[in-house]
Amino acid sequence: MLIKTRRTWELPESAATPESVYMNRREWLKGAGFAGLGLATSGLIGGGMAGTALAAIGGYPFPRNEAYELDRAMTDEELATTYTNFYEFGSSKNIWKKTRKMSADPWAVTIDGMVEQEMTLDAEDLVTMMGDKQERLYRHRCVEAWAMAVPWSGVPLANLIKVARPTSGAKYLRMETFMDPKVAPGQKQAWYPWPYVEGLTIEEAQNELAFLATGIYGKPLPNQNGAPIRLVTPWKYGFKSIKSIVRFTFTDQRPKSFWEELAGKEYGFWANVNPGIPHPRWSQKTERMLGSDARVPTMIFNGYREQVEGLYANLGITDPRALYY
Repeated sequence: MLIKTRRTWELPESAATPESVYMNRREWLKGAGFAGLGLATSGLIGGGMAGTALAAIGGYPFPRNEAYELDRAMTDEELATTYTNFYEFGSSKNIWKKTRKMSADPWAVTIDGMVEQEMTLDAEDLVTMMGDKQERLYRHRCVEAWAMAVPWSGVPLANLIKVARPTSGAKYLRMETFMDPKVAPGQKQAWYPWPYVEGLTIEEAQNELAFLATGIYGKPLPNQNGAPIRLVTPWKYGFKSIKSIVRFTFTDQRPKSFWEELAGKEYGFWANVNPGIPHPRWSQKTERMLGSDARVPTMIFNGYREQVEGLYANLGITDPRALYY
């Protein structure tokens, strides 16, 4: 008798979304004025179909891109998906328990600003348009001096730029997460500059490492890890990798990020990993890998120096601190 062991990412046939539910999702999007490109919409997060089994971004596991390798053991999946920051839901590390109310599908994503045509579309459709789905193994370094190594599934951020077709004057990509205090209680804390905003230069966004993740460990992103779509910039501290993105804006003005606005002397726009530049309140020379008490040396640009150092060579910045703060 053949005994097949089901892999963690595989779903039984009984768990597949029925075609009728999937089509109802599409009809609901159309009813919200969301039938195609260039049609604005609002209120899709936690909307009328919250709690229904809906068709999310699928096709997992994505083919692995072997060009991206790890020099360390992969972090245990449970640790990587339960020890997370997501200030929209609070400041504790067990935030996964508080993210369950968030409905990540359907999910409206707007592309606007200095582009040929502004558009709003569902995250699944956007990912399909971008193409080149793949899995990459990346190091992840938090500014709090802990680290992990995980397999992200998604698409190169450069593909978003191809879809958006920004005008020649666009110099920056501004990204914004959702705003819904009914779902995310942390957003009721008025001392934070909500919504969460992050930004990259166009050159950074086009770099081969910049990645839009939709999954992790061969499965869709859990809410606490930034479902349904998040940024991954492995050469920067983790707070740059904005979660649950709802808006991409191309602009000629440098965005002021969430943490930069809140504490600019500690968390700046560039946030490139640099062990030689301490945080004002702790050293960045070493990091603690999740699942271990041992500390390992931190590498400049988190080990991705060869791929990204050229991005900053001609900026006229002579003080290396400027690339962190």
